[in-house]
Amino acid sequence: MKFLSFLLFIIPFTLISQYKLLSTEGQYQGEKLFIKNPKQIDGFGYCIIKVAVNGDVLPASIQSPNFEVDFGLFNLDLGDDVFVVIEHFEGCKPRFLNPQVLLPASTFELKSISMRDQSTLEWVTTNELSVLDFDVEQYKWNNWVSVGQVRGKGKKSINKYIFKVPLHSGLNKFRVTQKDNSGKKRISKEVKQKSSITSFTMSPSSVRDDIFFYSNGEKQKTRYEVWDAFGNLLKIGYSDKVDCRNIVNGIYYMNFDNKTEKFLKAGK
Repeated sequence: MKFLSFLLFIIPFTLISQYKLLSTEGQYQGEKLFIKNPKQIDGFGYCIIKVAVNGDVLPASIQSPNFEVDFGLFNLDLGDDVFVVIEHFEGCKPRFLNPQVLLPASTFELKSISMRDQSTLEWVTTNELSVLDFDVEQYKWNNWVSVGQVRGKGKKSINKYIFKVPLHSGLNKFRVTQKDNSGKKRISKEVKQKSSITSFTMSPSSVRDDIFFYSNGEKQKTRYEVWDAFGNLLKIGYSDKVDCRNIVNGIYYMNFDNKTEKFLKAGK
């Protein structure tokens, strides 16, 4: 009886060891995925046992040397995350023939970009073949800074987008960018907007506890960053003050409004 129990315990693990897994992932772009399915090592039957998409088994015949994964069978929307797993016998090697169909490509054509009003950026595109985020960037602190993302629609026809942008004092510059699996950033032309916001100041420049931001002689909230002298970002936020109690004594740099200023953290 003990020997029989041992066999019942060991057999499932023996069977499992005969199976291998192969996977790929990405985002649904409206295309089908094709799979190469070789014969088993002994020549009888095909290599692949089953295919699953996001945990659901593919409801289609896979007993052929090549077959397709139709993502339309899984009620996916464009841009949805996709994880495909092949379970196959050991000793044979199936493969994905076109895994790039799950990798989004940036193909948008910018028809127009402008400010609808003082704080709303709008742009129109065509020829989007993939669902990708647009990154909205603002030029400040001597750099292009991301201020938000908008999900692309991935349609060839007209696509319209709007985004409420944060303004700093003086002249503001905005653009939209998009980066795909190639890692290359595609950049729109710039849009400029003059702001009526009064320039900010900060005080004190030698601080023990808090630094305050002022505009029109009153404390006002602004976006800020605190960097140390080695280029490490220590704090980021949106407030009318910055608590400096928990940073060590030394020289730091404050990005705020549209400027960068140096300050000293002094001891108690």
